[in-house]
Amino acid sequence: MSGLGRVAVLGGGVMGEAIVSAVLRAGVDVDDVAVSERYAARATELSARYGVRAADGNAKVAARADVVVVALKPQDVAGVLAEIAPALRPGTLVVSIAAGLTTASFEARLPAGTPVVRVMPNTPAVIGAGASAVCGGTHASEEHLALTERLLAATGLVLRVAEANMDAVTAISGSGPAYVFYLVDALAEAGVLLGLARPQALALAAATFRGAAELLDQSGEHPVVLRERVSSPGGTTVAALRELDAHGVRAAVLAAAEAARDRSRELAAEQGITPTARP
Repeated sequence: MSGLGRVAVLGGGVMGEAIVSAVLRAGVDVDDVAVSERYAARATELSARYGVRAADGNAKVAARADVVVVALKPQDVAGVLAEIAPALRPGTLVVSIAAGLTTASFEARLPAGTPVVRVMPNTPAVIGAGASAVCGGTHASEEHLALTERLLAATGLVLRVAEANMDAVTAISGSGPAYVFYLVDALAEAGVLLGLARPQALALAAATFRGAAELLDQSGEHPVVLRERVSSPGGTTVAALRELDAHGVRAAVLAAAEAARDRSRELAAEQGITPTARP
């Protein structure tokens, strides 16, 4: 027995599947996991791959769950919450991974007192190398937050943050994998420009990012210290870093993160949701 109860995942997309996989690795019995997915072929695929129950009725799977994970696009959430609200049993924990939507917006659409935990994951969660941030709503206790952390443990890093910082999390780790893929592609393209075959350039670029990230994680040292160790006086790395600074790469990264944060706030506003208080 995992002690995590019965889990319903509403939405069978990439992140929904990642949650299903993580929940099973957390020790929840396969018979206690259900997925609600509107596309029958996708529901069948998930059922065959993981052995979980699949259905096209959100209220049906939510009614018997102890934890309901809402893994939907923001624009689909309000309609689904209206559908499941009458079916939820008292004390059911609702976990949201919908970008930009506040815990208060969930609480307003669910029975009074429903505990809500908001999560911002990212796509590397599908291979257990993700980064997720969690925060609790008005009725979420320490126990609810700890339960959510246990459910997500197999997806990678899980951190608690204040809800006021969730838009920043979206900008850094939520959208962050796309920035990394962008930079890997640019570095590989540079390799081609300098004469490497494209497969070689991509393999070297990807391995360099992976190795640098692992070194940063395992060494525990500040990235500036590690960067300086690569940068011999008057050497090739210093020359390259000077060009990055001259072209405003650092400023561009800051601007990109601000744009992602602002878009996260806009997504909430488009759903008629008052943004979380800003830090």
